[in-house]
Amino acid sequence: MSQDSTRLSEYVSRRKFIATSGAAGIAAVAGCSSGGDGDDGGDGGTTVDSESDQETTSAGQSSQMDTSVLTGDGSSTVFPITNTAASYWNSNPEAGDGDYWPSEWADEYGTDMRLADYFASLYGYEPTGARSDPPFRVSIALSHSGTGVEGVMEERVDIGDASSSAESILAGTDEEDALDSIVDHVVGVDGQPLVVSHEIAESGLESITLGELQDIYMAEITNWSEVGGPDREILALGRADGSGTDTAFRNNVYGDPNAPIQPDQRFGQNQQLAQAVEQADNAIAYIALAFVEPDGATPPLDLVIDGTTYAYGENLGAKEYPLSRDLHAYTWEDTSRKEAAFINFCLSDFGQETFVAGNNYFQLPADRLETEREKVAPSNYE
Repeated sequence: MSQDSTRLSEYVSRRKFIATSGAAGIAAVAGCSSGGDGDDGGDGGTTVDSESDQETTSAGQSSQMDTSVLTGDGSSTVFPITNTAASYWNSNPEAGDGDYWPSEWADEYGTDMRLADYFASLYGYEPTGARSDPPFRVSIALSHSGTGVEGVMEERVDIGDASSSAESILAGTDEEDALDSIVDHVVGVDGQPLVVSHEIAESGLESITLGELQDIYMAEITNWSEVGGPDREILALGRADGSGTDTAFRNNVYGDPNAPIQPDQRFGQNQQLAQAVEQADNAIAYIALAFVEPDGATPPLDLVIDGTTYAYGENLGAKEYPLSRDLHAYTWEDTSRKEAAFINFCLSDFGQETFVAGNNYFQLPADRLETEREKVAPSNYE
């Protein structure tokens, strides 16, 4: 299993210890506290405990809300969505800001409030009325899907970004019981296209079959001439073992998240992988949609499956396209009011158009949006 997955076994005992000692700590605080001002300037554990108390307050008691920084970590595929959303949230632009909170969007929501002020107020947060001063700040880190899931399980971060499912990440480990406590929030869909070096695209090669793709990553096809390309060795590039993109690729292409594929080189992030494709003249890679440059460094390669051609910009979001995968923002146990406010922001029509489609991913269809929004609806926190 991957390094990320191997480390997961270290966290169960720690998580249980946190839960036990945290309960004792709450009892001790309850015995000597008269309600106070809810100062939560401590560490992540303190924030989680205080959040439970704050959830019992009414929407009008904004002063007691958890306003500590909302933290996230994980997949470099999901990162463009949640990080862009965090940037908009933290800037808290005024209604009418043509670049970040256009009047047409503010009018659609029937508000003249600042961006984060509006979405946070739905959950009882007091508007600040000030730019760069949202009701709470959001900080999103960049790593891997496994790290994101670990961070949520460990309660080290609030949101764990992952481009493969927690089920596939935890499969075969001692941590599968944690799935009962992980809450899945799908914020978008990735078509996971294939890309090649500019020189390979310029040679006239437009597509390969699923069988040929399988053989390339099993090192059974090693020259582009074997699939209709130039007489040049194939440089098969992949993501780091255990990354969400890698796990999804193996599961979707080979039917096994642990399939023993043999890429020539692996890279920890989509950004690094895209750069490697650009710098080579014979590469192929599987990558996230946000990192495709059709007329630039990472042109897409069509994939033919059972006579159907799946092409970038046309039908990579089709249910039949096997490389399509959900993009997750996981939370631990009951999604807190603060987590719900930010996730709902990503799931809003504004968020889907700006942060999902704006980063070249597929927005959730209406029925899936309704399901995901219900999980974090403001009415759940009244």
